[in-house]
Amino acid sequence: MITNVNNNRHDSVLNKIGNTPLIKLHSLSNDNIKFFAKLENHNPYGSVKDRAAYWMITDAEKKGLLKKNYSIIIEPTSGNTGIALAGIAKHLGYGIEIVIPEKASTETKKIIKSLGAKIYETTDDLCPKVGSGTDQSIALATSIASSRPQIYYSPNQYSNEANFFGHYTGTGPEIWKQINGQITHFFTGVGTGGTITGVSTFLKEKNPKIKIIAVQPQLNHLIQGLRNFEESSKPELFIKREQVVDDWITITNDEAFREVKTILNNDHMLVSPSSATVYAAMKKYKFEHTPKNCIVGIFADDGRKFKSIYVNQNVLTPNEFDSALLQSKHMPKITYN
Repeated sequence: MITNVNNNRHDSVLNKIGNTPLIKLHSLSNDNIKFFAKLENHNPYGSVKDRAAYWMITDAEKKGLLKKNYSIIIEPTSGNTGIALAGIAKHLGYGIEIVIPEKASTETKKIIKSLGAKIYETTDDLCPKVGSGTDQSIALATSIASSRPQIYYSPNQYSNEANFFGHYTGTGPEIWKQINGQITHFFTGVGTGGTITGVSTFLKEKNPKIKIIAVQPQLNHLIQGLRNFEESSKPELFIKREQVVDDWITITNDEAFREVKTILNNDHMLVSPSSATVYAAMKKYKFEHTPKNCIVGIFADDGRKFKSIYVNQNVLTPNEFDSALLQSKHMPKITYN
């Protein structure tokens, strides 16, 4: 059972989690259809995963599973959850160890280390598989945690109901209020399943006609934070409520990286690969011909952590990236310390 969790700590950092802006995407919108992006980079540690991390840690505190200045939180992650857990754990007085695939961006790993976390790198896929056999990241985290269960606590974002509730009680209601209940389609990438099931369950309760479109990257993809379910097993958290998904769309690496530049040039934002993947899906999807369509997509984070990937994939030159970073709109200051 999940205990009631809310931002009532009177804490200047944790109180900034949630209530992120919803902005119109002028590059996609016209007189007949409006597109909006929910900018999760405005959370204090820079991504949508701040919500899940906060809820999982606070829920564990309420259940007596964590002890200040004693417990160590350990978690496998492809990036943003690691950053969020590291930042919040440090802020609240817990040790933190992160198991991360070596293919995660260099910048992501540096940020996690700068927040005081110990890092274990594995040769697993960019987004660890969920299931038995091949999941090196989860297996390693589980092995370490089981060696000293009295000290280690693993939130296990892939099955933790607090991940779901962070979005069911936060992100979903925020979107509904910000769009005045006019939303007709919701797009988001799928990783653990917490965002899509939490937001969508809330939206469907408000209006069962809202269409939920799950966005996945291609097989053997390069999109940090997302998962293709043809090559990765579905997380328990997603399986529990996957019936909320009405449709799927798959985006290639090339499509996603191409839209990074489109968004930069037309909407003046430097976004992450996963955000560009959602944008590409909204752009590619075949909507019914009606003047009332109102589409919302989750932009999980911005592009500041992905310079090495964008340069390596010939998306942006180093100079282009630096210029974009300076000129990008909707780029809040984040201090990773």
